[in-house]
Amino acid sequence: MRFKSGYRRLLAIATVVAGLGLAGCSSSPASSSSSSGGTTTVGFIMVGNRDDYGYNQAVYSASQTVQKDLSKVKVITADNIPENDTVTRTMQSMVDSGAKIIFATSYGYYPYALKFAQANPSVYVFHQGGYLNGKFPPNFGTYWGEAFEPVSLGGMAAGAVTKTHKLGFVYAFPISQTIGNIDAFELGAQMTDPSAQTYIVNTSNWCDPLKQKEAAQALLSQGVDVLTQHQDCQATVIEAAKAANAYVVGYHYDAKSLDPSGWLTGSAWNWAPVYENIINAVTGGHFAGSQYNANWVGTFANNDNPLTLASFGTSVDSATQQKILSEEDLLKQPDESVFKGPIYAQDGSVIFPAGTTPTYAQINNLTQLVKGVVGSLPKS
Repeated sequence: MRFKSGYRRLLAIATVVAGLGLAGCSSSPASSSSSSGGTTTVGFIMVGNRDDYGYNQAVYSASQTVQKDLSKVKVITADNIPENDTVTRTMQSMVDSGAKIIFATSYGYYPYALKFAQANPSVYVFHQGGYLNGKFPPNFGTYWGEAFEPVSLGGMAAGAVTKTHKLGFVYAFPISQTIGNIDAFELGAQMTDPSAQTYIVNTSNWCDPLKQKEAAQALLSQGVDVLTQHQDCQATVIEAAKAANAYVVGYHYDAKSLDPSGWLTGSAWNWAPVYENIINAVTGGHFAGSQYNANWVGTFANNDNPLTLASFGTSVDSATQQKILSEEDLLKQPDESVFKGPIYAQDGSVIFPAGTTPTYAQINNLTQLVKGVVGSLPKS
């Protein structure tokens, strides 16, 4: 993820299994070389479980779509790979098994991915959500999508159904992207319920089901009747909402199947087109100097945001759906943003003045919570 702070996901050390020697590996049979039979071997590395109903499942699902769509590609995957030297060993194991393209999909993989690309010029390495200041190696790139845009649409759905005017947001760390998502969710909710307030609780972990359960219960005990989150895995929060007969707005992955009536909508990564475009640029021989040999970011404005609006649940009426879809269309127009001023901070000070539309860079460096958010950010 495009996080510019020092926080990293802290997950359990993965078990090294047989086969390719990849920790947490789940893959199709590896080819002995990337060009065997004209096939290019592509590796995908994930920090969490591939069936987490969240960030990592979105990656895994897209990798399988790539396998189906590109006949000359062989996909290998590894999940539960921690953000330490294990990822370097995993990349090397993939290369030893013929991989010439590797997608390192967790934020904390960034320094390892960049260093590996620099040390292995014949291997193309891509990092999901990193940001490189300076000259890019000809075999390296980063990619991401502006998350706050679809998150604001989920806020609209939450505001439309809440009876208590209290919404709950479970998040991991107080980093700029998370702050932007919290703010965008609240601003979206205000479009459908001007009285809506978003209560926040942090877990200091990207995927800790126990902490998520405790955070969800703390929010529900305050009268919150819609939950959302910025966590890698989301099943726990959805289950907590379902048990309390509350609604939920998802993040990372369309998990409506877990609770079709409680699920409102959410933000879901559609990574396959991005992966396929990058792979085709490499195999077509026109990657160096391309938009992917850089810090590529998809947006609503460019109509290429890989983070999309998830499906609607049965509790979202047709009028609300249309209002959300109309706002989505509006956000794709020039000079439009959910953060278009005036936007006020919790203390009433102005974040973005009236008549101004902040840049993506300004939004991605937010440090303040907007008026309507209840709670404070931890200092560390």
